Amino acid sequence: QVQLVESGGGLVQAGGSLRLSCAASGSIFSINSMGWYRQAPGKQRELVAGVTSGGNTNYADSVKGRFTISRDNAKNTVYLQMNSLKSEDTAVYYCNMKKRIYRARGPEDYDYWGQGTQVTVSS
Repeated sequence: QVQLVESGGGLVQAGGSLRLSCAASGSIFSINSMGWYRQAPGKQRELVAGVTSGGNTNYADSVKGRFTISRDNAKNTVYLQMNSLKSEDTAVYYCNMKKRIYRARGPEDYDYWGQGTQVTVSS
């Protein structure tokens, strides 16, 4: 099993910064990618940023230039640095891990989620 524990959420004024952390433990092998998603009230969960096992990153258009995803392999931790926060960034942020295990019958994909951390940006 995989455990993902997020931290770093909170209340911040518009224009401020926060850094989210996601510590992974357990069966952390065959990782395809890790990322951050968010879900605002009444909206669907959306991808914010992701980083592949090869180090490639991708971002939602709404956060490009403001958010940076990074990882520390030694600590099994992924971070999301959020700068120039806006009220529309208010949401519950979830850490995600995608694993792909290759078996004789073919690849199997697994999705793991953290419990979520609230980010509230006041205008």
